[in-house]
Amino acid sequence: MAEIDTSLQQESRDRYLTYALSVVTGRALPDVRDGLKPVQRRILYAMFHNLKLKPEGSHRKSAAVVGEVLARYHPHGDTACYDALVRMAQDFSLRYPLIDGQGNFGSLDGDSPAAYRYTESKLLPVALEALGEIHEETVAYRENFDATVFEPEVLPSRIPQLLMNGASGIAVGMATSIPPHNLSELVKGLKALLKDPEISTAKLTNSIKGPDFPTGCQILNSKQELTEIYRTGRGAIRMRGEWKTEDQPRGKQALIITSIPYALNKSQLVEKIADLIIAKKVPQIVDVRDESTDEVRIVLELAPEADAQLAAAFLCKHTALESNFPVNFTALTPTGGESSRPELLSLKDCLQFFLDFREEVVEKRLRFERKNLAERVHILEGLVLIYDALDEALKIIRGSSGRSDAAQKLRKRFKLSEVQSFAVVDMRVYQLSKTAIADIRKELDEKVQRIRQIDSILRSRSKILALVEKDLDAVDKAFGDKRKSKIVKDLEEIELNASDFIVQEDVYAIVTEDGWIKRIRQSNDPETTRVREGDAILQAHAVSTVDTVVFVTNLGYLYTVAVDLFPASSGYGSPIQKILKFRDGERIVQSFTCFDEVRRAAQEKLLEVGDAPSISEGDELVLVSASGMGYILQIEELGAIKKNGKRIMKLRDGDELRAGIHSQSEVAIFTEQGYALVLKKKEIPVRNQPAIGVILIGVKDEDQVVGAVAKTKRILITPSAGKVRDVTFGSLPKGRRGLRGKKVVSRAVIEAVEEKV
Repeated sequence: MAEIDTSLQQESRDRYLTYALSVVTGRALPDVRDGLKPVQRRILYAMFHNLKLKPEGSHRKSAAVVGEVLARYHPHGDTACYDALVRMAQDFSLRYPLIDGQGNFGSLDGDSPAAYRYTESKLLPVALEALGEIHEETVAYRENFDATVFEPEVLPSRIPQLLMNGASGIAVGMATSIPPHNLSELVKGLKALLKDPEISTAKLTNSIKGPDFPTGCQILNSKQELTEIYRTGRGAIRMRGEWKTEDQPRGKQALIITSIPYALNKSQLVEKIADLIIAKKVPQIVDVRDESTDEVRIVLELAPEADAQLAAAFLCKHTALESNFPVNFTALTPTGGESSRPELLSLKDCLQFFLDFREEVVEKRLRFERKNLAERVHILEGLVLIYDALDEALKIIRGSSGRSDAAQKLRKRFKLSEVQSFAVVDMRVYQLSKTAIADIRKELDEKVQRIRQIDSILRSRSKILALVEKDLDAVDKAFGDKRKSKIVKDLEEIELNASDFIVQEDVYAIVTEDGWIKRIRQSNDPETTRVREGDAILQAHAVSTVDTVVFVTNLGYLYTVAVDLFPASSGYGSPIQKILKFRDGERIVQSFTCFDEVRRAAQEKLLEVGDAPSISEGDELVLVSASGMGYILQIEELGAIKKNGKRIMKLRDGDELRAGIHSQSEVAIFTEQGYALVLKKKEIPVRNQPAIGVILIGVKDEDQVVGAVAKTKRILITPSAGKVRDVTFGSLPKGRRGLRGKKVVSRAVIEAVEEKV
């Protein structure tokens, strides 16, 4: 075996580029002319040319189609081939299906089709338009993968398949995603482009309003947005399902979804809505059931006096009932010969390529017809030539030794061509009557006249384009229909208030020291609720599901979580990291209740009797770090805090936030070594932005702040050894900022301090 001097890098690059080119041109992208991928083109051609599965004929097993395509044209897997066949038969995938499928071909619910040994198929009439004038030398042919038969490079389609049914595919380094359109609108747009080749995209959108999806649905893009998408070939189509309200028995009312966005799995949508109902995320809806047949009908039973439009708006935001269709008008465009290249196109480019192709096809069709006419005229002229000497011709034929001898003698006597002489010899006796000769002369005149007509058309481009337009009109008349998708001109967005979708319920929002959260009903005792081994309750907030809990963490951040996001659980709950984006080593130091504004006045009484601490917009917090640094920060914009939190204090390396408490007239700060210091509020500076702060309490080496308490009646101090100490706030040592304070616990360290409830 001869050695090849090459490098791994060179070979890898060459082979990968070969593979990429094969995927791009041979599998993933459609041709701009007939709008088909190679596998689709091969399926239609095999069904038409090889298996003769025409609309007027019978169905045949899909296995036969797949086998024929793989054996002769498509050197790839049977699954991919059958999937392509199935998709061309699904009326919810293609706006105008090309194949008539018999059997289980899948459903809008995502059900898989039956195996190809069970299903049957044949072509639909519109598929014949995709095949066009295939046997009239209108397109080039090439050898198949093993050079045993020939296949068409492209089909001479009379329908704008690329835009009519759309396409989607992922190649190497590129993809395509073209939405389907209405055929009548496309024909109107093509005719407008024929009349004015310089027409703008904006004017084209007067004819082609926008995509037309087989599942119906609404299109929410404005005319300006659609024009820009069609101009650039990129963008996103906003789709939204349609719904209506309907009266039900016993005075009930239901919201009926009548259409869904394109390429959406209906069963998954129903399942998602059911999950939202079970989780009580949309209290306006109490039940969902799918009553769809050939038409979509999803029934959403509404709660008494529920706002149906509000419920629908919530579903649009939180389910795929409103979704986007990505647009990418990438297709293979001809470059001459057998080659083609991928190109990002505009709407006008797609239409123009199709018209140019149809002009070429019509011209080739006419030339093919003229060639056949000329051959027939040549034969007819020979027949007419011997008519006046018919007896002599018969005498020559009778006196010849055979067919070839007779033809040769006729050529010599009447100066006929070989084709003409054999045509005379092969005539039957009855065809030599006066009536037959008259018919021959009539046929000759008609064909000569038709040749002159074709020559006239071929000399005039405008006449060829007129035939192109005539073909478009015929296609529109046969298969055109009304739009299924509605374009919403005046879109009204419904504003959603989160509180409208929360089932108000009085609960305890449980926060543990290890950062686990859950909610339980207020009929339960929070002291008996389950926590993980070694964990303990940090705070039990008596709140409603419309309230919010605010967290202060050791890394100096503030977070907010709506109570309805707390998992309702009789178990341990969930770690806070499932909801918030905590940083490494971050943990909760303090938590506050943030009451709904309407409920705040009603909760004031609870706050007075020592319920869990609350916070609201404009409140001041005293922040104290482990090293004794701190200041007062005014809390603002609680509603704007995201999942990654809001920084409220800057910390030096190795330091962390130990306390975040309400600012009152006095604050007591405690250190681990048992020291305490009470500061007046005027001693603590106020900051508007996160800062390091000033020294509030002097902390020596090997000591650190463990907590702080705002002025209250009594404080519980938990030492490392001995009993929990109950002290009055007034008994604690007072001093100015920066002092170390005095010992309040001897022969033990302080582990925690808290206000006595």
